[in-house]
Amino acid sequence: MRLLRLLPLLPLGLAACGGGETPDGGGAADTAADAPAAAAPAPSRPTGEPTMPEWYVVDHDARTVELTLTAGSTNRNNYWNYNGAINGEMAIVVPEGYEVSITLINQDPNMPHSAVISDRLSNFTAPIDPVPVFDGAATQNPTSMVDATMPGETETITFSAAQAGQYSLVCTIPGHSALGMWLWFDVVAGDGQPVGVIGA
Repeated sequence: MRLLRLLPLLPLGLAACGGGETPDGGGAADTAADAPAAAAPAPSRPTGEPTMPEWYVVDHDARTVELTLTAGSTNRNNYWNYNGAINGEMAIVVPEGYEVSITLINQDPNMPHSAVISDRLSNFTAPIDPVPVFDGAATQNPTSMVDATMPGETETITFSAAQAGQYSLVCTIPGHSALGMWLWFDVVAGDGQPVGVIGA
């Protein structure tokens, strides 16, 4: 069954194996090395006012946010989703300086997943460094196919959203973000700023 889950990755691997001659007699690799790398455009963010779904709980007095993210909450994108969302179509917005707890529940029947708050804002098809932007903002072994959050497992991470800015929440298991398993994660400064979820 795991083989069937890896089939979507085959075109990525096969594309990298191409070769052949170019019209000038050089190899395809020579041409690629000579050409400047094109920067991938940054994906667009969802817009609108944040809403407060049941899986987002904020306590302004205690300065805490509790999030419950379910990997594979539906079979959308072959279960590679967070709360049903993929490809940055959702933005989670939290206040600066708050303690954030994320509980990752893996309901994917076959694959491990992870959650890392990353500084990656574009080119989610390239490998993503699993080092989080905030101390503690990554699930254990976030790139491992055998030691990440496995099917049926739950893991909670807690960290301080110490610096306002735009970030992403990604699954850093190889190939998962490339196939859509990432969301936006924004930290906003200033009391009274709207927080919650945009695009949910």
